[in-house]
This record gives sequence, structure tokens and C-alpha cells, in this order.
Amino acid sequence: MKVDAAISKLDEFDNKGFYVFHKRDLRRLFFKDTDTAFKQSVVRLVKRGILERPAKSVYVYARSKHKGYRTIEKIASVLRKYEYNYISLESALSEYGAISQIPIDRLTVMTTGRKGTFKTSYGIIEFTHTKRTAISIIDNTVKTDHPLRMATLEAAFRDLKRVGRNIDMVDRHAFGI
Repeated sequence: MKVDAAISKLDEFDNKGFYVFHKRDLRRLFFKDTDTAFKQSVVRLVKRGILERPAKSVYVYARSKHKGYRTIEKIASVLRKYEYNYISLESALSEYGAISQIPIDRLTVMTTGRKGTFKTSYGIIEFTHTKRTAISIIDNTVKTDHPLRMATLEAAFRDLKRVGRNIDMVDRHAFGI
């Protein structure tokens, strides 16, 4: 693919709010290229600064007008694309004001997928596995202005207790938990 054609296609998707892609998604966008040409084009786009590679097989359109502090959540959703994911633990409790410290460089996410930690240029994404059912996850999370769902205050505290860390950071009396 030619650079101009790639930028045009990526701009088209960016206008619809899509600017974080898994390598498979990019492959579908540029389906006319041979595998070899596609691989070379992705390398070329990264070298030119048109695409960023914050994690293995994950790409961010560097010229996106949507990039911002929520980009890390988009990256998390792409990393565990076919799983249920929601912001919980310290990240959710911080949003609710239930802990005094604000995790600036870390996003804590509960997932039905594998646990794992990913260091990206946008911060660290920490996935913690949960065995909760899809219905339980939906019932105990809320849709906010975040790309990912957010655990309710009670669910975030319950998740934190289950994981068994930083429980002493929670201001239980101020929030009735």
C-alpha cells in the first residue's frame, strides 16, 4: 500500500472514532496487499511515524484527532478484544474517590481473558482475570464516558478484596463500604 492511500484509509476510520487497531484489523483494511507487501507497509508506516506500536500487534494511528488520555483504554480493549473487560481495582476506586492515590501510569482492568501486564507508551495496563459471568459483569459495571465499562464502587472494592492488595488504601467509612 502506498503511504498516501494508507493515510487516507486511516483518516476515514479515524473520522468514525477508530484509531487503535490490532494487526488483524489492519490486515482487513488493506486486504488487497499481499502478505509480504502488507508487512513491509506496516513497518514503513511505523518508521514514518504514521502508526505507533504501543504493544505487540497493536497499532495506534499517530495522526488521530481522537488520541488522548483514554487511548490506553482503547489499547486495553484491543489487547483483550474477544473478552469481557472493565475498569476496576485501583483505577475504578480512584475515579470514585475511594482511595487517596491516583494511579497515573497504570490502568487496572478485570478481564475474562488471561491476566497479564503490558508496558505501553501510554502507560501500564494490568489485566486481572475474573471468573465472573457476562451477566454478573454487566450487572456490576456501568457505562461511562470511558471506552471500557467501569465497575461499580462496590464491585471495584469486592474485586480489590479478592485480589488481596492495597485494601488499606480504601477510605471505607467515607463511602459506606
